[in-house]
Amino acid sequence: MADPTPTPEPNPSAPDTEIEAPRSRRRGILIVAIVVVVLVVIAVWWHSTFSEDTDDAQVDGHLIQVSARVSGHVWRVDVEEDQTVKAGDPIVELDPRDYQVAVENAEAALASAKANAAAARVNVPIITINSGSNLRSADADVTGAQASVAQAEQQLVAAHAAVAQAEANNFKAQSDLERYRPLVAKDVISKQQFDAAVAAADAAKAALASARANEQAAADGVRLAHDRESQAQALLKYAETAPQQIEAQDAKARQAEAQVEQAQAQLDQARLNLSYTRIVAPADGIITRKSVEIDQNVSAGQNLLTLVSLQDIWITANFKETQLKHMEAGQAVKIHVDATGKNYSGRVTQIGGATGSVLSLFPPENATGNYVKVVQRLPVRIDFTDLANEDPHHELRPGLSVEPNVRVK
Repeated sequence: MADPTPTPEPNPSAPDTEIEAPRSRRRGILIVAIVVVVLVVIAVWWHSTFSEDTDDAQVDGHLIQVSARVSGHVWRVDVEEDQTVKAGDPIVELDPRDYQVAVENAEAALASAKANAAAARVNVPIITINSGSNLRSADADVTGAQASVAQAEQQLVAAHAAVAQAEANNFKAQSDLERYRPLVAKDVISKQQFDAAVAAADAAKAALASARANEQAAADGVRLAHDRESQAQALLKYAETAPQQIEAQDAKARQAEAQVEQAQAQLDQARLNLSYTRIVAPADGIITRKSVEIDQNVSAGQNLLTLVSLQDIWITANFKETQLKHMEAGQAVKIHVDATGKNYSGRVTQIGGATGSVLSLFPPENATGNYVKVVQRLPVRIDFTDLANEDPHHELRPGLSVEPNVRVK
Protein backbone atom coordinates (compact mmCIF):
# COMPACT_ATOMS: atom_id res chain seq x y z
CA MET A 1 0.00 0.00 0.00
CA ALA A 2 1.51 3.30 -1.02
CA ASP A 3 2.52 6.07 1.65
CA PRO A 4 0.04 8.88 1.43
CA THR A 5 2.64 11.48 2.90
CA PRO A 6 3.88 13.82 0.20
CA THR A 7 7.61 14.12 -0.36
CA PRO A 8 8.97 17.71 0.42
CA GLU A 9 10.32 19.60 -2.45
CA PRO A 10 13.88 21.00 -2.27
CA ASN A 11 14.27 24.79 -1.07
CA PRO A 12 16.70 26.65 -3.33
CA SER A 13 17.18 29.58 -0.75
CA ALA A 14 18.38 27.43 2.20
CA PRO A 15 22.16 27.56 1.40
CA ASP A 16 22.13 31.39 1.29
CA THR A 17 20.53 31.59 4.73
CA GLU A 18 23.16 29.29 6.16
CA ILE A 19 25.94 31.54 4.71
CA GLU A 20 24.43 34.82 6.02
CA ALA A 21 24.31 33.61 9.64
CA PRO A 22 28.15 33.35 10.13
CA ARG A 23 28.63 36.69 8.45
CA SER A 24 26.24 38.37 10.85
CA ARG A 25 28.03 36.83 13.82
CA ARG A 26 31.41 38.04 12.59
CA ARG A 27 30.02 41.54 11.96
CA GLY A 28 28.63 41.64 15.49
CA ILE A 29 31.93 40.46 16.98
CA LEU A 30 33.79 43.12 14.99
CA ILE A 31 31.43 45.84 16.16
CA VAL A 32 31.78 44.69 19.75
CA ALA A 33 35.55 44.60 19.38
CA ILE A 34 35.58 48.11 17.95
CA VAL A 35 33.39 49.35 20.75
CA VAL A 36 35.62 47.67 23.33
CA VAL A 37 38.74 49.20 21.76
CA VAL A 38 37.11 52.62 21.71
CA LEU A 39 36.08 52.22 25.34
CA VAL A 40 39.57 51.11 26.29
CA VAL A 41 41.11 54.07 24.45
CA ILE A 42 38.69 56.42 26.14
CA ALA A 43 39.41 54.81 29.52
CA VAL A 44 43.17 55.05 28.95
CA TRP A 45 42.85 58.67 27.85
CA TRP A 46 40.61 59.48 30.81
CA HIS A 47 42.98 57.73 33.18
CA SER A 48 45.92 59.62 31.71
CA THR A 49 44.32 62.89 32.79
CA PHE A 50 44.69 61.77 36.40
CA SER A 51 48.48 62.12 36.34
CA GLU A 52 51.30 64.06 34.71
CA ASP A 53 54.77 62.71 34.04
CA THR A 54 58.01 63.83 32.45
CA ASP A 55 61.41 62.39 31.67
CA ASP A 56 63.08 65.80 32.07
CA ALA A 57 63.86 65.32 35.75
CA GLN A 58 66.90 64.57 37.85
CA VAL A 59 67.98 64.06 41.43
CA ASP A 60 69.24 67.24 43.13
CA GLY A 61 71.18 67.68 46.37
CA HIS A 62 73.54 69.93 48.26
CA LEU A 63 77.05 70.27 46.84
CA ILE A 64 78.98 71.75 49.76
CA GLN A 65 82.12 73.66 48.86
CA VAL A 66 84.47 72.99 51.78
CA SER A 67 86.98 75.84 52.13
CA ALA A 68 89.59 77.00 54.62
CA ARG A 69 88.42 79.63 57.12
CA VAL A 70 92.00 80.62 57.96
CA SER A 71 95.22 80.60 56.00
CA GLY A 72 97.96 78.16 56.83
CA HIS A 73 100.20 75.27 55.89
CA VAL A 74 98.49 71.93 55.23
CA TRP A 75 99.74 69.53 57.86
CA ARG A 76 97.54 66.52 57.13
CA VAL A 77 94.89 65.36 54.64
CA ASP A 78 92.55 62.70 56.03
CA VAL A 79 90.36 61.89 53.00
CA GLU A 80 90.67 60.62 49.46
CA GLU A 81 88.65 61.25 46.32
CA ASP A 82 85.18 59.57 46.37
CA GLN A 83 85.56 58.65 50.05
CA THR A 84 82.40 58.47 52.13
CA VAL A 85 82.55 60.53 55.33
CA LYS A 86 80.24 61.29 58.22
CA ALA A 87 79.52 64.66 59.79
CA GLY A 88 82.40 65.63 62.08
CA ASP A 89 85.01 63.41 60.44
CA PRO A 90 88.38 65.20 60.00
CA ILE A 91 89.13 66.25 56.43
CA VAL A 92 92.17 68.56 56.51
CA GLU A 93 94.42 69.78 59.32
CA LEU A 94 96.49 72.96 59.11
CA ASP A 95 99.62 73.76 61.13
CA PRO A 96 98.18 75.10 64.42
CA ARG A 97 101.36 76.45 66.03
CA ASP A 98 101.01 80.08 64.89
CA TYR A 99 97.41 80.14 66.09
CA GLN A 100 98.40 78.52 69.39
CA VAL A 101 100.86 81.36 69.99
CA ALA A 102 98.10 83.86 69.18
CA VAL A 103 95.89 82.19 71.80
CA GLU A 104 98.63 82.46 74.42
CA ASN A 105 99.17 86.15 73.61
CA ALA A 106 95.44 86.77 73.86
CA GLU A 107 95.32 84.98 77.23
CA ALA A 108 98.15 87.18 78.54
CA ALA A 109 96.43 90.33 77.26
CA LEU A 110 93.22 89.24 78.96
CA ALA A 111 95.01 88.68 82.28
CA SER A 112 96.61 92.14 82.04
CA ALA A 113 93.28 93.76 81.22
CA LYS A 114 91.62 92.03 84.18
CA ALA A 115 94.37 93.30 86.52
CA ASN A 116 93.97 96.86 85.25
CA ALA A 117 90.21 96.63 85.63
CA ALA A 118 90.53 95.39 89.21
CA ALA A 119 92.90 98.25 90.10
CA ALA A 120 90.63 100.81 88.45
CA ARG A 121 87.60 99.48 90.27
CA VAL A 122 89.40 99.55 93.64
CA ASN A 123 90.35 103.20 93.09
CA VAL A 124 86.70 104.25 92.85
CA PRO A 125 85.89 103.92 96.61
CA ILE A 126 89.35 105.24 97.52
CA ILE A 127 88.82 108.40 95.49
CA THR A 128 85.32 108.70 96.90
CA ILE A 129 86.65 108.69 100.49
CA ASN A 130 89.63 110.91 99.69
CA SER A 131 87.48 113.37 97.82
CA GLY A 132 85.16 113.77 100.80
CA SER A 133 88.11 114.27 103.16
CA ASN A 134 89.76 116.72 100.80
CA LEU A 135 86.53 118.70 100.52
CA ARG A 136 86.19 119.03 104.27
CA SER A 137 89.89 119.85 104.67
CA ALA A 138 89.78 122.43 101.89
CA ASP A 139 86.73 124.08 103.41
CA ALA A 140 88.53 124.28 106.79
CA ASP A 141 91.64 125.68 105.08
CA VAL A 142 89.57 128.42 103.45
CA THR A 143 88.05 129.35 106.80
CA GLY A 144 91.51 129.40 108.40
CA ALA A 145 92.94 131.44 105.54
CA GLN A 146 90.16 133.99 105.82
CA ALA A 147 90.85 134.27 109.58
CA SER A 148 94.55 134.71 108.85
CA VAL A 149 93.74 137.50 106.39
CA ALA A 150 91.66 139.29 109.03
CA GLN A 151 94.41 138.86 111.60
CA ALA A 152 97.07 140.10 109.20
CA GLU A 153 94.97 143.12 108.35
CA GLN A 154 94.56 143.92 112.04
CA GLN A 155 98.29 143.56 112.51
CA LEU A 156 98.82 145.94 109.62
CA VAL A 157 96.50 148.47 111.26
CA ALA A 158 98.48 148.13 114.49
CA ALA A 159 101.71 148.54 112.54
CA HIS A 160 100.36 151.74 110.95
CA ALA A 161 99.56 153.06 114.44
CA ALA A 162 102.99 152.08 115.75
CA VAL A 163 104.62 153.90 112.83
CA ALA A 164 102.55 156.98 113.54
CA GLN A 165 103.53 156.80 117.21
CA ALA A 166 107.20 156.29 116.34
CA GLU A 167 107.10 159.23 113.95
CA ALA A 168 105.64 161.45 116.64
CA ASN A 169 108.23 160.31 119.18
CA ASN A 170 111.01 160.80 116.67
CA PHE A 171 109.76 164.29 115.75
CA LYS A 172 109.72 165.25 119.42
CA ALA A 173 113.19 163.78 120.06
CA GLN A 174 114.66 165.47 117.03
CA SER A 175 113.03 168.77 117.96
CA ASP A 176 114.41 168.51 121.52
CA LEU A 177 117.85 167.76 120.13
CA GLU A 178 117.76 170.86 117.91
CA ARG A 179 116.72 173.03 120.84
CA TYR A 180 119.53 171.62 123.02
CA ARG A 181 122.30 172.32 120.50
CA PRO A 182 122.51 176.14 121.02
CA LEU A 183 121.99 175.74 124.72
CA VAL A 184 124.89 173.36 125.17
CA ALA A 185 127.08 175.73 123.15
CA LYS A 186 126.28 178.56 125.62
CA ASP A 187 126.68 176.17 128.56
CA VAL A 188 123.03 176.72 129.49
CA ILE A 189 122.63 172.98 129.86
CA SER A 190 125.14 170.44 130.78
CA LYS A 191 126.93 168.16 128.42
CA GLN A 192 125.22 165.25 130.11
CA GLN A 193 121.75 166.61 129.31
CA PHE A 194 122.72 167.16 125.69
CA ASP A 195 124.08 163.61 125.38
CA ALA A 196 120.80 162.31 126.79
CA ALA A 197 118.87 164.29 124.18
CA VAL A 198 121.12 162.91 121.40
CA ALA A 199 120.57 159.38 122.68
CA ALA A 200 116.81 159.92 122.90
CA ALA A 201 116.77 161.27 119.33
CA ASP A 202 118.74 158.29 118.04
CA ALA A 203 116.46 155.91 119.93
CA ALA A 204 113.37 157.58 118.53
CA LYS A 205 114.83 157.40 115.02
CA ALA A 206 115.62 153.70 115.47
CA ALA A 207 112.15 153.07 116.91
CA LEU A 208 110.65 154.74 113.82
CA ALA A 209 112.72 152.55 111.49
CA SER A 210 111.62 149.47 113.45
CA ALA A 211 107.97 150.54 113.32
CA ARG A 212 108.19 151.08 109.57
CA ALA A 213 109.84 147.67 109.16
CA ASN A 214 107.05 146.10 111.20
CA GLU A 215 104.55 147.95 109.04
CA GLN A 216 106.13 146.51 105.89
CA ALA A 217 106.16 143.05 107.42
CA ALA A 218 102.51 143.43 108.36
CA ALA A 219 101.69 144.50 104.79
CA ASP A 220 103.62 141.51 103.48
CA GLY A 221 101.74 139.34 105.94
CA VAL A 222 98.45 140.63 104.58
CA ARG A 223 99.52 139.82 101.00
CA LEU A 224 100.70 136.39 102.10
CA ALA A 225 97.44 135.79 103.93
CA HIS A 226 95.51 136.76 100.79
CA ASP A 227 97.68 134.41 98.73
CA ARG A 228 97.00 131.61 101.17
CA GLU A 229 93.32 132.39 101.01
CA SER A 230 93.41 132.28 97.20
CA GLN A 231 95.28 128.97 97.34
CA ALA A 232 92.75 127.60 99.83
CA GLN A 233 89.91 128.77 97.60
CA ALA A 234 91.53 127.02 94.63
CA LEU A 235 91.94 123.82 96.64
CA LEU A 236 88.33 124.10 97.74
CA LYS A 237 87.15 124.48 94.18
CA TYR A 238 89.24 121.46 93.21
CA ALA A 239 87.83 119.50 96.15
CA GLU A 240 84.32 120.50 95.08
CA THR A 241 84.95 118.62 91.84
CA ALA A 242 84.84 115.37 93.84
CA PRO A 243 81.70 114.07 92.02
CA GLN A 244 83.36 114.67 88.66
CA GLN A 245 86.54 112.97 89.90
CA ILE A 246 84.54 109.98 91.11
CA GLU A 247 82.67 109.86 87.81
CA ALA A 248 85.94 110.08 85.89
CA GLN A 249 87.43 107.25 87.91
CA ASP A 250 84.27 105.22 87.44
CA ALA A 251 84.53 105.88 83.71
CA LYS A 252 88.13 104.65 83.80
CA ALA A 253 86.94 101.53 85.60
CA ARG A 254 84.24 100.95 82.99
CA GLN A 255 86.80 101.53 80.25
CA ALA A 256 89.08 98.97 81.89
CA GLU A 257 86.20 96.51 82.07
CA ALA A 258 85.43 97.17 78.40
CA GLN A 259 89.07 96.42 77.62
CA VAL A 260 88.61 93.15 79.49
CA GLU A 261 85.66 92.30 77.26
CA GLN A 262 87.67 93.31 74.22
CA ALA A 263 90.56 91.12 75.31
CA GLN A 264 88.10 88.28 75.95
CA ALA A 265 86.68 88.71 72.44
CA GLN A 266 90.19 88.64 70.98
CA LEU A 267 90.90 85.47 72.95
CA ASP A 268 87.68 83.90 71.70
CA GLN A 269 88.61 84.84 68.14
CA ALA A 270 92.10 83.39 68.59
CA ARG A 271 90.60 80.16 69.90
CA LEU A 272 88.17 80.07 66.99
CA ASN A 273 91.03 80.55 64.54
CA LEU A 274 92.88 77.72 66.27
CA SER A 275 89.83 75.48 65.94
CA TYR A 276 89.54 76.39 62.26
CA THR A 277 92.90 74.71 61.62
CA ARG A 278 91.03 71.39 61.93
CA ILE A 279 88.54 71.17 59.06
CA VAL A 280 85.79 68.57 59.48
CA ALA A 281 82.97 67.30 57.32
CA PRO A 282 79.85 69.47 57.79
CA ALA A 283 77.52 66.60 56.84
CA ASP A 284 77.41 63.00 55.71
CA GLY A 285 78.44 62.66 52.11
CA ILE A 286 81.01 61.75 49.49
CA ILE A 287 84.27 63.62 48.83
CA THR A 288 84.80 64.83 45.28
CA ARG A 289 86.88 67.42 43.42
CA LYS A 290 89.63 67.22 46.07
CA SER A 291 92.32 69.79 45.30
CA VAL A 292 94.25 69.94 48.58
CA GLU A 293 97.53 68.15 49.27
CA ILE A 294 99.99 67.90 52.15
CA ASP A 295 102.55 70.77 52.45
CA GLN A 296 100.29 73.06 50.44
CA ASN A 297 99.79 76.65 51.60
CA VAL A 298 96.13 77.62 51.55
CA SER A 299 94.49 81.00 52.06
CA ALA A 300 91.27 81.87 53.84
CA GLY A 301 88.26 81.14 51.65
CA GLN A 302 90.16 78.83 49.30
CA ASN A 303 88.08 75.83 48.17
CA LEU A 304 89.68 72.55 49.13
CA LEU A 305 87.10 70.00 47.96
CA THR A 306 83.40 69.42 47.32
CA LEU A 307 81.23 67.34 49.64
CA VAL A 308 78.18 65.76 48.01
CA SER A 309 75.61 65.54 50.80
CA LEU A 310 73.32 62.49 50.71
CA GLN A 311 71.15 63.51 53.64
CA ASP A 312 68.82 65.96 51.91
CA ILE A 313 68.10 65.14 48.28
CA TRP A 314 65.09 65.92 46.15
CA ILE A 315 63.82 65.80 42.58
CA THR A 316 63.77 68.73 40.18
CA ALA A 317 61.27 67.94 37.44
CA ASN A 318 60.87 70.32 34.51
CA PHE A 319 57.20 69.97 33.54
CA LYS A 320 55.69 71.66 30.53
CA GLU A 321 53.50 74.63 31.31
CA THR A 322 50.56 72.74 29.82
CA GLN A 323 50.99 70.05 32.49
CA LEU A 324 50.72 72.41 35.47
CA LYS A 325 47.02 73.25 35.25
CA HIS A 326 45.99 70.87 38.05
CA MET A 327 49.36 70.47 39.75
CA GLU A 328 49.83 71.84 43.26
CA ALA A 329 51.92 71.30 46.37
CA GLY A 330 51.18 68.19 48.41
CA GLN A 331 50.20 65.90 45.53
CA ALA A 332 51.54 62.33 45.60
CA VAL A 333 54.30 61.33 43.17
CA LYS A 334 55.65 57.98 42.00
CA ILE A 335 59.33 58.15 41.08
CA HIS A 336 61.22 55.72 38.88
CA VAL A 337 65.03 55.92 38.95
CA ASP A 338 66.66 54.90 35.68
CA ALA A 339 70.05 54.01 37.16
CA THR A 340 68.79 51.57 39.79
CA GLY A 341 65.41 50.58 38.37
CA LYS A 342 63.86 51.20 41.78
CA ASN A 343 60.67 53.07 42.48
CA TYR A 344 60.17 55.62 45.25
CA SER A 345 57.32 57.67 46.60
CA GLY A 346 57.31 61.43 46.97
CA ARG A 347 55.18 64.55 47.05
CA VAL A 348 55.18 67.87 45.26
CA THR A 349 56.77 70.44 47.56
CA GLN A 350 56.68 73.60 45.51
CA ILE A 351 56.44 74.90 41.97
CA GLY A 352 59.27 77.09 40.72
CA GLY A 353 59.01 80.84 40.49
CA ALA A 354 60.23 81.18 36.88
CA THR A 355 60.78 79.10 33.78
CA GLY A 356 64.15 77.71 32.90
CA SER A 357 64.49 79.98 29.88
CA VAL A 358 64.03 83.11 32.00
CA LEU A 359 66.65 81.89 34.48
CA SER A 360 69.15 81.00 31.76
CA LEU A 361 72.34 82.96 31.19
CA PHE A 362 70.91 84.55 28.04
CA PRO A 363 67.11 84.82 28.48
CA PRO A 364 65.05 85.19 25.29
CA GLU A 365 64.12 88.67 24.13
CA ASN A 366 60.61 88.34 22.67
CA ALA A 367 60.30 92.02 21.77
CA THR A 368 62.63 91.72 18.78
CA GLY A 369 59.87 90.76 16.35
CA ASN A 370 61.16 87.22 15.82
CA TYR A 371 58.85 85.70 18.44
CA VAL A 372 57.93 82.02 18.04
CA LYS A 373 55.76 80.50 20.74
CA VAL A 374 57.52 77.62 22.45
CA VAL A 375 56.06 75.54 25.23
CA GLN A 376 58.00 76.52 28.36
CA ARG A 377 59.07 74.28 31.21
CA LEU A 378 58.83 75.17 34.89
CA PRO A 379 60.93 73.44 37.57
CA VAL A 380 58.91 71.59 40.21
CA ARG A 381 60.49 70.35 43.44
CA ILE A 382 59.53 66.86 44.57
CA ASP A 383 60.64 65.52 47.96
CA PHE A 384 61.02 61.85 48.76
CA THR A 385 58.61 60.51 51.38
CA ASP A 386 60.00 56.99 51.81
CA LEU A 387 63.73 57.62 51.48
CA ALA A 388 64.09 57.85 55.27
CA ASN A 389 63.22 54.14 55.43
CA GLU A 390 66.01 53.26 53.05
CA ASP A 391 69.59 52.42 53.96
CA PRO A 392 71.47 55.63 54.88
CA HIS A 393 73.98 54.67 52.19
CA HIS A 394 71.33 54.80 49.47
CA GLU A 395 72.17 54.61 45.80
CA LEU A 396 70.68 57.93 44.76
CA ARG A 397 73.13 60.59 43.63
CA PRO A 398 72.58 64.17 42.47
CA GLY A 399 72.26 64.30 38.69
CA LEU A 400 70.66 60.88 38.16
CA SER A 401 67.75 60.85 35.71
CA VAL A 402 64.33 59.96 37.07
CA GLU A 403 60.78 59.76 35.76
CA PRO A 404 58.25 61.26 38.18
CA ASN A 405 54.50 60.66 37.79
CA VAL A 406 52.34 63.17 39.66
CA ARG A 407 48.79 62.26 40.65
CA VAL A 408 46.89 65.47 39.84
CA LYS A 409 43.30 64.14 40.24
